[in-house]
Amino acid sequence: MALNVLLLIAGIALLVKGADWFVSGSSAIAKTAKIPPLVIGLTLVSMGTSAPEASVSINSAVQGMNGMSIGNVVGSNIFNTLLILGVSSLIIPLSIGRDIRRYDIPVMVALYCLLMLFAFVISPLTLDIYESVTMLALFAGYTVFLIVRARRGAKTLPVAENEEKRKPLWLSIILALAGLAGIIFGGDFVVDGASGIAKELGMSEVLVGLTIVAVGTSLPELVTSIVASVKKENDIAVGNVIGSNIFNIIFILGLSSTISSLTLDRQTFIDMAVMLGSGLIIMLIAFFSKKMTRWQGAVTVLLYAGYLTYIIIRN
Repeated sequence: MALNVLLLIAGIALLVKGADWFVSGSSAIAKTAKIPPLVIGLTLVSMGTSAPEASVSINSAVQGMNGMSIGNVVGSNIFNTLLILGVSSLIIPLSIGRDIRRYDIPVMVALYCLLMLFAFVISPLTLDIYESVTMLALFAGYTVFLIVRARRGAKTLPVAENEEKRKPLWLSIILALAGLAGIIFGGDFVVDGASGIAKELGMSEVLVGLTIVAVGTSLPELVTSIVASVKKENDIAVGNVIGSNIFNIIFILGLSSTISSLTLDRQTFIDMAVMLGSGLIIMLIAFFSKKMTRWQGAVTVLLYAGYLTYIIIRN
């Protein structure tokens, strides 16, 4: 128990410091390379903070643990949308930029619908090789789309002031990589420590997987978005969450189901429906408010608490 507690504390410390360095380094890279911060948030930051989800889901697929592979992604996406954006907006209301309203949030919701179509209509309770290849092809297409947006956005960025005070590009890259390493190792330590504590307290493996693993692998997104919110890097805070959700669906699930066809439990329909509902809530907020206010953030946090309570009772 003592070792697990130490792992948990060390993991949280690594996450906090790693996220601080990662956001600072990524933001500096964006400014130096004249890449819009939103694109950095949707690519480098979101993929980096999704590394724990990728590790857990892919390893689970290799070991034939289908429920863990799918549950980790779905649970993480619900946590990302309802809790991370909610907590971040409680600190400072989050402005949701035009591009993310126009493109990325609708893409995220469309992918949720496509996943449910694959999982419960086209090949009921299975994600097969054809569907996985389709998701990976969509990931490649979305990545190309982001690159095109980055090039277009670079032409419209204003010339920065105080050029001489900007960090050298190599130093920004080292800072971002060091931060990413802290995030990945910190996330692993937190999951290992929390899982060990849960087992010591007699919690079931299923409950640990649905709660601690899903939440633990999303801690990098949580800390990164909170730090970005405090630093008033709204595009990184929002882009990190939306990009991670998209990455989780079309890359992590796509790759996992390529390794081994994934079978689903009927109860997964409820979890995916909650995931879709969380995406629709964010889309409505984005279109009608154009920012996530504190009261809206409080509502999404309460919704996540309700969902977590439901999971515990169900299992």
